[in-house]
Amino acid sequence: MPEIKFNKIQSYLWEIPKQGGMRVPARIYATEKMMGAIQSDNAPVQAANVAHLPGIVKYSLAMPDIHWGYGFPIGGVAAFDAEAGVISPGGVGYDINCGVRLMASKLTRAEIQPRMKSLVASLFRSVPTGVGAQGELRVSSKVEKRALLGGAKWAVQEGYGSEEDLEYIEENGCVAGAETAAVSERALERGKNQLGTLGSGNHFLEVGYVSEIYDAEAARALGLQLEQVTVIIHCGSRGFGHQVCDDYISVMNRAVQKYDISLPDRQLCCAPIKSPEGRQYLGAMRCAVNFAFANRQVIASWTRDAFASALNMSKNEIGLRLIYEVAHNIAKMETHLVDGKKMRLCVHRKGATRAYAPGSHGIPAAYAAVGQPVLIPGDMGRYSYVLVGAQGAMTDTFGSTCHGAGRAMSRHKAKKVARNRFIAQELAAQGIVVQASSRRTLDEEIPEAYKDVSTVVDACQMAGISKKVAQLKPLGCIKG
Repeated sequence: MPEIKFNKIQSYLWEIPKQGGMRVPARIYATEKMMGAIQSDNAPVQAANVAHLPGIVKYSLAMPDIHWGYGFPIGGVAAFDAEAGVISPGGVGYDINCGVRLMASKLTRAEIQPRMKSLVASLFRSVPTGVGAQGELRVSSKVEKRALLGGAKWAVQEGYGSEEDLEYIEENGCVAGAETAAVSERALERGKNQLGTLGSGNHFLEVGYVSEIYDAEAARALGLQLEQVTVIIHCGSRGFGHQVCDDYISVMNRAVQKYDISLPDRQLCCAPIKSPEGRQYLGAMRCAVNFAFANRQVIASWTRDAFASALNMSKNEIGLRLIYEVAHNIAKMETHLVDGKKMRLCVHRKGATRAYAPGSHGIPAAYAAVGQPVLIPGDMGRYSYVLVGAQGAMTDTFGSTCHGAGRAMSRHKAKKVARNRFIAQELAAQGIVVQASSRRTLDEEIPEAYKDVSTVVDACQMAGISKKVAQLKPLGCIKG
């Protein structure tokens, strides 16, 4: 592809015009200051490559946390005509329905900070973490398939949480159209002992508090107040989702040849949505989406147990209430206005969050006046953010915004930077208690390995695709 050239549309928006085989322009949401780092890992090339795919509508989009990924950039959003477009595993990612859950308690920072060591230890005992982690919840293939069809609803029926939780999960914790027959035996085997496990890498469970409020009305609607203790759970579909992606990349590579689809990058392998291969992938992907919803629901239940045990308080006294849960890696059938006309689309969000504006269909009634909550985790040393969807997302980004800070350095480089340092001690000096299954994880996930998430959310607010509500600061964290 020719050298990438950018046209500046706004102070927060850049466009790569159509060239070569691009069917639409590519657009990147970022400030001028951010663009140097964004260009350094060639992620804009991936955004331009996505624009070659059949049936893509309007633009290939990238959020301010864009960085290099498999096929699509992480932070990529693309919508395809539901009738004439394609579905691509690279546009969803390996960790299908990696997502974030936010819970808020009745407790304050002052009440909990002196007991953080025992609380973090209790959480680490209760929630299995790390590569290949297996939980206490061992299920048969028959029961696992029920979880794949029922998602968080299945978990609630099994005693993990309450019906009220379901109201505050994207898609109410279960997507329709899951097809267990489309899932391989290998995926089922990898997943059956991983429900209720956190995993490794950038996945975490963090106890924090509300440090700043930017929008008092939205904060009241969400039930957030200064100094309130919160919990963020960030994880996905574990080995099950990874295997589903792996299985269907092979299927899609054959489909590209079968349907004579020309690609600038073989990692964009895909199939027509209406094809047998496309329908099979959607059925399997939805199983993984539901696996992740069930996984986070179980983890949340064990988190409530760990709080009660460590603090010697009743769950009612602690009051860990689900604020919301969002998906980051997903493809969904949605209806959006395109050039003034309603259009059925398959929206790929890879490292991006749905951000529906006030009054939109599909968000909890309690949040209708302020918009869908958007949960943006940062790194374990600084802060995370709660946002709400804004009208610009509905008109410009197919109801989407950023999903996190985005990496600023590779895991290999982070380990080199962290060499001869003691990251847990550095964080403890900041008042943050951290426990991980390995020192390697802490080294790879040092705070400076990530962009400052405040610059990412500020760019999204400037663009009018989401709006800041509150900042959360960490007190304790467990990682794989």
